[in-house]
Amino acid sequence: MKREELVNYLDGLLQPGKFRDYCPNGLQVEGCPEIVRLVAGVTASLALVDAAVERHADAILVHHGWFWRGEDGRVTGIRRKRLGSLLANDINLLAYHLPLDAHPELGNNAQLASRLGWLPEGRFGEQDIAWLGSLAEPCDLATLVERVAGVLGRLPLVVAGDGRVVRRIGWCSGGAQGYFEQAIALGVDAYLSGEISEQTVHLARESGVAYLSAGHHATERYGVQALAGHLAQRFGIVCEFVDLDNPV
Repeated sequence: MKREELVNYLDGLLQPGKFRDYCPNGLQVEGCPEIVRLVAGVTASLALVDAAVERHADAILVHHGWFWRGEDGRVTGIRRKRLGSLLANDINLLAYHLPLDAHPELGNNAQLASRLGWLPEGRFGEQDIAWLGSLAEPCDLATLVERVAGVLGRLPLVVAGDGRVVRRIGWCSGGAQGYFEQAIALGVDAYLSGEISEQTVHLARESGVAYLSAGHHATERYGVQALAGHLAQRFGIVCEFVDLDNPV
């Protein structure tokens, strides 16, 4: 398919214009005009670029792209290596950050709910990025943690609350520990995100609401994976998700 066709479709599907984001969404680096093979991943690291080159990909689709607000814009060192390899191999780079967190079906938070069996009931947080819902079956914290670890393939860091049964839950993939206090105010029994900060521990202990830090990368694998699968099914292009392990 044509590059412009893919970009236009993704922009229409994910609606990046509705978000105040920290990076440009959509086509970040222009490559070849025709796309037959696409590699998807969480972050546009040099390792993912190398994987795309090895697979003779025409495009890379990621959640974490380049050109973040406030970072040094000079193309030197690591940035030169990444961009140089992309340009030398004529590979397109497409990235969708907050729009991919928020999408109601293909987004990171929607995919977490689907895989974990949670029932979404609402949104909260900045630009309604965070999600609120209930468990299909209430359970104790240990059972919830076991379920999360089984699905994500890693044991989350847990700050236990007061031992209550978990019925209502809030979640937001990535570095969304800042929404924990809002989730507490909304009456959740537990909250899950990718990262944790020092003050989060005190909030959990003093509120009685459990906090699960399940990994930034681990909680954001599924949106771009679902999006790549959607593109393969709709347009018939070859889409491969490359999961590069990240302990954070």
